[in-house]
Amino acid sequence: MRWSEVECTDVRELRGPLAVVGGVTGVGWDEFVRITLGSGERRHGLVLEVDRDLAVLQVLEGTAGIDPTAVRVAFASSPLRIPVGPGWLGRVCNGRGEPIDGGPPVFGAAEAEVGGTPINPVRRVPPSEPVLTGVGAIDVLTTLVRGQKLPIFSAAGLPHLELAVQIAAQSTAGGEEFSVVFAGMGLTHADASFVRGALAERSAAGELVLLLNTADDPVIERLLTPRLALTVAEHLAFDGGRHVLVVMTDMTAYAEALREVSAARGEIPARRAYPGYLYSDLASLYERCGRIRDRSGSVTVLPVLTMPAGDITHPVPDLTGYITEGQIVLTREAHARGVYPPVDALSSLSRLMRKGAGPGRTREDHLDVAAQLLAALARARQVRELADLIGRPALSPTDLRYLELDEAFQLGFLAQRPDENRPLDASLALAWEVLRTLPRGQLAMIPSELLDRHGVA
Repeated sequence: MRWSEVECTDVRELRGPLAVVGGVTGVGWDEFVRITLGSGERRHGLVLEVDRDLAVLQVLEGTAGIDPTAVRVAFASSPLRIPVGPGWLGRVCNGRGEPIDGGPPVFGAAEAEVGGTPINPVRRVPPSEPVLTGVGAIDVLTTLVRGQKLPIFSAAGLPHLELAVQIAAQSTAGGEEFSVVFAGMGLTHADASFVRGALAERSAAGELVLLLNTADDPVIERLLTPRLALTVAEHLAFDGGRHVLVVMTDMTAYAEALREVSAARGEIPARRAYPGYLYSDLASLYERCGRIRDRSGSVTVLPVLTMPAGDITHPVPDLTGYITEGQIVLTREAHARGVYPPVDALSSLSRLMRKGAGPGRTREDHLDVAAQLLAALARARQVRELADLIGRPALSPTDLRYLELDEAFQLGFLAQRPDENRPLDASLALAWEVLRTLPRGQLAMIPSELLDRHGVA
């Protein structure tokens, strides 16, 4: 990276993670910055705003301990760039991309701008093949498709991190080259240690890139972590021909970091004090996934976010829902029953599921079984509410069978161990067992030949 020979020393103000520098010329937005302290320590930053001869910088390592009278600032004349390539695979780095696994810095034959750009819609190819996660509730009912963005909506106390790690450890793309980029933001040290341990096998196999930003790291680093992850993933996918799954957790921590920086800049707040550009900022991340015409790879994004107080109308899940193609919702009710993963099947949805499941992609009976199972669960919920009103003894025999189906679904299909990699065929077999709880006449969404083939009387 070529640095300016002229260094600025006019630091006007330090405000939280921001520094205001005067006397600058020829500086642009997103330009990378090197900050040298009087002690010789070096920090780095990005230009957020330029106004005449003033530049506002966000300091990645924070401004704590900086003496504004003894600082030299050099500008790189270009945005932040990182080396890209397969050298990232098997590495564990912090949120700025610096190794924390004891190895050397990551090297690559090429460099790419971290900011990135969304894929040109003209060059996009519609998603059409599945990513199998080994989690039955996701593979059967909300199938993840290559190039899709499918968030997990959770709440404090639910095992969303365990589910995200399980998906990262188990996911495959039908035997094709597959890699995972895991970006953790605002993690406790215990959670970071758990993630490293649980993903050690995939990392050792050279199929994983791990970027970990912990809660005591500078808040600005959280804004950089998902962009680093996506930049690495894009090169592995579109230049390396791999199918890449990017797991980002927790996007609520990212949004709160964005709110903190916005407040430090003195911007006018919008809903719940988040900046008015939260939607476009999230979109600038999520829209970097997909498939590109004439390129063999794909980038699939699985963001995980916690809904404060379980409020799905909170700005972060609300805006995420507008941008993404469905959602996987975790529920406290299933978690209280000891069911893992505690997925609320009726609130969850994959809008691209029909593009990546069914004949020629997963199995001939997949879509019919999923539709019938969801319809039966919806009826079971109605019956349960009716039982609360009139009592279980007043229910018809068919209604009682629906309650049995709901119990069989929770304990026989939904529940699996956090380390259980369940094949799709096994998950569909369990789904058929649940459906056999009902009389054949109640399975009107499945063709008769499929019912005969699977022995439904």
